[in-house]
Amino acid sequence: MRPSSPELRPTWWDGLAAAIVAALAIFTAAWYYGGLARSGPLTAAIVHRGQVVQTVELDRLTEEMTVTVEGDYHLTILLDRDGVRVAESDCPGQDCVHTGTITRAGQSIVCLPEQVVVQLSGGGSGPDAVLG
Repeated sequence: MRPSSPELRPTWWDGLAAAIVAALAIFTAAWYYGGLARSGPLTAAIVHRGQVVQTVELDRLTEEMTVTVEGDYHLTILLDRDGVRVAESDCPGQDCVHTGTITRAGQSIVCLPEQVVVQLSGGGSGPDAVLG
């Protein structure tokens, strides 16, 4: 068996680098999961044809709230502490209804025929992108 070369043996600099990386990983996990990354209460913004119809802080709701959007089509939007959903709509396709309940910042419900967007912002800083 050959002896290992001195260049490949760990030094105290290697230990210091490993300790710094571990400390950064622990700090990042604590910041992300511990709530340090929060950016205010979870807020729902309802936009109809480019105009903000209503903005609601979901954390302040004590009971379910209903918002009705009238136009070419009729939308009924339900908001509560757990999230936002379009309960019913008479638009073709019903994509806004089939989206279901949105619960995290960055998620949105879109009704293209009526040009309505419901978007959540604030709350915890969840993922950078939400697919599906």
